[in-house]
Amino acid sequence: MLRLPYHNRYAYSPITERKDYSWPDGKRLAVYLGLNIEHFAFGAGDGHLLTVAGTPPDPRTFAWRDYGNRVGVWRCLELFDELNLPAAHLINTTVFDYAPQIVAALKARGDEFIGHGRTNAERHGQMWEADEKRFLEEVRDAIEKASGKRPRGWMAPWMSSSHHTPDLLKETGFDFLMDWPADDQPLWMKTRSGPLMSVPYPIEINDSPQILVRHHTPEQFRDFIIGQFEELLRQSAKQPLVCGIALHTMIVGQPYRLRMLREALQHIVNHSQKDKVWLTRPSAIYDHCAALPKGTMVPPPA
Repeated sequence: MLRLPYHNRYAYSPITERKDYSWPDGKRLAVYLGLNIEHFAFGAGDGHLLTVAGTPPDPRTFAWRDYGNRVGVWRCLELFDELNLPAAHLINTTVFDYAPQIVAALKARGDEFIGHGRTNAERHGQMWEADEKRFLEEVRDAIEKASGKRPRGWMAPWMSSSHHTPDLLKETGFDFLMDWPADDQPLWMKTRSGPLMSVPYPIEINDSPQILVRHHTPEQFRDFIIGQFEELLRQSAKQPLVCGIALHTMIVGQPYRLRMLREALQHIVNHSQKDKVWLTRPSAIYDHCAALPKGTMVPPPA
């Protein structure tokens, strides 16, 4: 029998065979916003592209990315305030010195800081293990210094990962990761130092691949969010589910896209079955699942 290479991080489990539970107050669908706040190198490194890259240093592309920090993030926060929505922010630590006003605004809202590397101009997945550990410690400590709280969640720039990343995240004090989009429920993963939770983060309901790679329109992305929410809400009658919405400041922060995002989020907050919806943040999802009776969630492999 062919044996394919496997990570052995989680056990296979059909969602239809798992034990039922509910979110707080009997709610069935957990919805969270994951806003990516990123800083890039000028004329070097990786980065999002709206169109073909220009000849380095390509100020057009750098400036488009920087729009997210100068304008887009503020329009997104205004929208979240308007609709009274909590959020989690996947934030590069180089933002802290570059745009300290952003940090202050996130703290004032009581939002969550998710570890998201130093900059999206780099990927850490090819680091040697000792270097990666120092990298994770650097990010952890920078977030704690800037926000006043130790970060509990991790979502890497570009979802980059080495073979050791889950082990190192556990060993550097993270409670959960978000870059394994394998499920609509949180799941336990095996590490060499004990279990680590994976909280669902979408690669599909995500403005970067949908708009920049697949070239969908703002109206289509609005419809994707609404369709995902409606179908997950229907499915959540059978088991509790997570509906993450992944956003980037330089993408949905553009006025014509923000208008469509507003329509999608208004649909959610004004829904006739909003009593079944838990508007939350990833760390609260972790806390709820970690406190469930033993055996409720599928354990990681032995």
